[in-house]
Amino acid sequence: MDFQKTKNFLTRYVLGRIHRQYKDRLFRFLFARDREALLQIYNALNETDYSDSSQLKIVTIENAVYVEMKNDLAFVVTGVLNMYEHQSTYNPNMPVRFLMYLAQEYHKVVEQAQESLYSSRLISLPTPQCIVFYNGTETMPEEKTLRLSDAFENKKVKAGVELEVRMLNINYGHNMELMEHCRLLKEYAEFVEIAASQIGNAKTALNAAIDYCIENNILGRQLRLYRAEVLDIMLGHFDRKKYERSLKREAQENGYREGYEAGKELGTEHGVQQGIQQGIQQGIHQGIEALILDNLEENIDDGKILLKLQRRFQLTPEQAKEHLKKCKRTLSPPTS
Repeated sequence: MDFQKTKNFLTRYVLGRIHRQYKDRLFRFLFARDREALLQIYNALNETDYSDSSQLKIVTIENAVYVEMKNDLAFVVTGVLNMYEHQSTYNPNMPVRFLMYLAQEYHKVVEQAQESLYSSRLISLPTPQCIVFYNGTETMPEEKTLRLSDAFENKKVKAGVELEVRMLNINYGHNMELMEHCRLLKEYAEFVEIAASQIGNAKTALNAAIDYCIENNILGRQLRLYRAEVLDIMLGHFDRKKYERSLKREAQENGYREGYEAGKELGTEHGVQQGIQQGIQQGIHQGIEALILDNLEENIDDGKILLKLQRRFQLTPEQAKEHLKKCKRTLSPPTS
């Protein structure tokens, strides 16, 4: 494939203005659905050779009190918490943002461990890795390290905390060794380079561009499967809430499936039943939370939410009220 010819083709035929945030949205959309690609990036960055993507656990922050606290991608594998952010513009405050993300992730870990922070027993935490994938127009080196301490006012005093962020330039033609290890990342960078030269928003022109990319195997599989979603992202019509609800439904289904698989691996009747039950309970909990949050966002009356919970999840009125109360409590900003 002649890359320059591909770029020239799209420059001629795509005339509309593409939504300015499409790169961030497209990055998240593609990688949130591809565990194999995430594992490939992890292997490339850490010089490892893991092959079982089922061991990868997605822990992306989906629901937070403030929109700014939603991160792009986060997953745990082999005891490492990988937090990935895509940036179309250079942001020196990323270490601060990652620190806030990390605090939320560790809060969830401590809750799930059901251990007290005041206990004499050390709570095990996954090792964090903070990565920014930069794909903006400002000239940047192949790699740059951002540090939390860069923001500290008094640099004469030795700080008691530090956080480093590894920023990688993924514009087409940069970090080629990384690209070779992850085909999806390479094709994403190539697709963005092509689309970045466009100035129009004609839907027919974008469709022609997508057709051409499919024919030349640039994100070919993804564009065939998610053509409508990618087109909406490019034009700025993407329904983020609808997409996040679909991810929640997938997480619920994964809860059932992973519980069943965990039970089978235990090899005993007790283990099977226990594993299945844990998966089912996790799936139900995620489904309840998703329903409540979706309805609260749409300002649905509490009474109607309670009825939905009772009908869909066979809850008693008291159980439904407790779930709603707990969910509202997590959404309420802390009082000073």
